[in-house]
Amino acid sequence: MMEIWNHRRPLRHLRKAIDSGTLTLGFIGGSITDARSRNNWPEPVIAWFAETYPQVRLFVENAAIGGTGSELAVFRAEHDLIERQCDIVFIDYAVNDNEEPAERRLKTREGLMRKLLHGAMRDVVLVHTFCQSFYPEMMAGGVPASIADFEKLADHYQTGSVWMGKYAWEEIKRGRMRWEEWLPDGLHPTERGSLSYAGSVIAYLEKELSEPMLAAIPDQASPLPEPMHRGNWERTSSLPFSDIVTEGPWAIRRWPHLEWIDQALTTSAIGARLQLSFVGRGLSFGLDFGKYSCEFRYRLDRGPWETTHIPRPDWVPNEGWYRVLTIADDLPHTTHEFEMEVVHGNTAECKGTNCRIGLIGIIG
Repeated sequence: MMEIWNHRRPLRHLRKAIDSGTLTLGFIGGSITDARSRNNWPEPVIAWFAETYPQVRLFVENAAIGGTGSELAVFRAEHDLIERQCDIVFIDYAVNDNEEPAERRLKTREGLMRKLLHGAMRDVVLVHTFCQSFYPEMMAGGVPASIADFEKLADHYQTGSVWMGKYAWEEIKRGRMRWEEWLPDGLHPTERGSLSYAGSVIAYLEKELSEPMLAAIPDQASPLPEPMHRGNWERTSSLPFSDIVTEGPWAIRRWPHLEWIDQALTTSAIGARLQLSFVGRGLSFGLDFGKYSCEFRYRLDRGPWETTHIPRPDWVPNEGWYRVLTIADDLPHTTHEFEMEVVHGNTAECKGTNCRIGLIGIIG
């Protein structure tokens, strides 16, 4: 069974930031880490930093969004974490990537980690929470595949990790916390459950920061190792809306409805079309999505037309879910043409024709 705390490399950047008197904490993940609930596990961790280091000016960049995984995070890393000069970033995607194919999540996670670790400007710590599908494997003393896959990357890049879910599990086994105090819905922790998650991270930090910094640790970190997966998404970028050719009533709008989207390319007209060209091996769209969102038909490089059928589970709102839709990620690395047309899905789940594009992502 994997340990709760995995100390692989000293938190050199965190220590330097504390010594400098200015520290920026970064968080990215799904709903368990999302700041908007105001009581998730990052809050006690932030409070611990503020109490432990009152002389330090503390900045917090919590970029977590409920219902999203590393597939979207890899496109957001520069704007929401790197450009904001985070000294340490906690990554929580073991749960939200759980249902993704293993090969896909390896590529997106590794791309995210390589972006954050590039240039040796910050520390990265993986944190693993819990969902009900992890239960059978953990009961048998095993490690859920989504966590085990993440730990392979942690070993490869020598980043620390905290298995928060196991820490809370052990609290249940010892009678320190009741199950309903932890996860009444099997996924989202209560305030007590969030405090347990935070306690495991604080214990990790206390040990890291109490250890003497070894003089042998160089000030400049070594270059990144070769990637585990050659197809990882490290080289992703965004295509400006100004490069898009539209047909029909489209508008580029300042987007006040979802805080992670700055501007959105929008229409609600059936038959509205757009066309773009890109150089790369893949294409993704970040959408303000919900039951009122359209389906669309598209084609690549003048091939056959395909129509999307985007899942809309019962919990999906009418609008306001920032989700990513990847068209392809295994094309030849050359110039490609993409065409798209808005259609109505004509299903019970598809109740509208809104097309609200917040991101056009190119996979290089």
